[in-house]
Amino acid sequence: MSDGLDHRQRVNPWLFDGAIVAALLTVGLLSMFVNAGSMPSYRPGDALGVLLIALTTVPVLFRRVAPVSSGLVLAATTLLYLVWDYASLSSTPAMLIAVYSAGAYAVLAPGLVVLASHFTVTMVYLASIFNTVDVVGPVLVNLCFAILGYTGAWAIGRGMRNGRLYTAQLRDRAERLEGERTAEVRVALAEERSRIARELHDVVAHHVSVMTVQAAGAQRSLESSPARSSEALRSIETTGRAALTEMRRIVGVLRSPERTGQIGAHLEAHRGPQPGVADLEGLADQMRATGIDVTLIHKGDTGDLPAGVDVTVFRIVQEALTNALKHAGPASVQVSLERASDSITVRVRDDGRGMAAQLEARRPGHGLLGIRERVAIYGGVFMAGPRHGGGYEVHARIPCDSVEQSTVQ
Repeated sequence: MSDGLDHRQRVNPWLFDGAIVAALLTVGLLSMFVNAGSMPSYRPGDALGVLLIALTTVPVLFRRVAPVSSGLVLAATTLLYLVWDYASLSSTPAMLIAVYSAGAYAVLAPGLVVLASHFTVTMVYLASIFNTVDVVGPVLVNLCFAILGYTGAWAIGRGMRNGRLYTAQLRDRAERLEGERTAEVRVALAEERSRIARELHDVVAHHVSVMTVQAAGAQRSLESSPARSSEALRSIETTGRAALTEMRRIVGVLRSPERTGQIGAHLEAHRGPQPGVADLEGLADQMRATGIDVTLIHKGDTGDLPAGVDVTVFRIVQEALTNALKHAGPASVQVSLERASDSITVRVRDDGRGMAAQLEARRPGHGLLGIRERVAIYGGVFMAGPRHGGGYEVHARIPCDSVEQSTVQ
């Protein structure tokens, strides 16, 4: 009876046990015919003896998949082999292997049955030879060997079994925790996607509102001021292209089927003004009030960012400063915004706990996963990790091509 444990070994167990069986067979056959010739007290080797040697060794091949059955068969055939006085040096090793296997691969009660059966075989054999010897010493020596040898082999096997069970439990627990963490990440990403979609939805609504006002103004001034109407129409075109660009991003966020319902349910939740780069100074003041020294550096004009990118830059800095507050301890943080012609680069660096920050970086929080998702929507690049010499850095580069270059797909 085996409990179906997963035995992972570098060597194929069947080949390993087959080599053991081959060695036991060889030793058994040689000892039978050699000892029978030199010691007349043993029965001469014959076909029955060869069969019994095979039956006392071949069950070892099945000691892992059927430890109880193979152990009981080996005990029964060994008893016949010994009672009929065949000479063999393989019976004792085979019995020890069977007892070990019963402890290692069988559940407790059936394993103890195998142990008891081998004790019984030994006791019957010792009782049979007790009347043929004049000295009790050899019998007592064999009895002590049987008690110590079988009990020790079974205990070692049991210890190996418990070790495998403990390792399997640890493996299952690790897999379960990993599954739970994966589920948490999915939930966090879904929540962040809903937030992104909500913010982009507000950006598009703002663009459409502007277009409506501009169209009404262009209509009123169409006859009195054609030039002014033409300028308004160009502004409507530009704003419309921006709205289409943001709308495509919303569609990309909502494209995952399992998140559509959840995100759609949140689109009506929040309608307040969305923060942007202009609000970073206020965010920095809030962080300074908590004891973190925040320095803001602007390179280039960040006032004409597309609305969606403007919100994303704010969220990146917000999340990076929040992580610095949680994990960096007393620290200085430098926030750098560098605007190029076709992109904006955001760097947030702190000089907090070096090694601790490195250890915590191995398991990124949900906030950083959400920021990575935001940057990916715009086709940008995001990196976060420990800095050389201590501290932590968040780096993002977001394309922000002018809306006039956007094309309607």
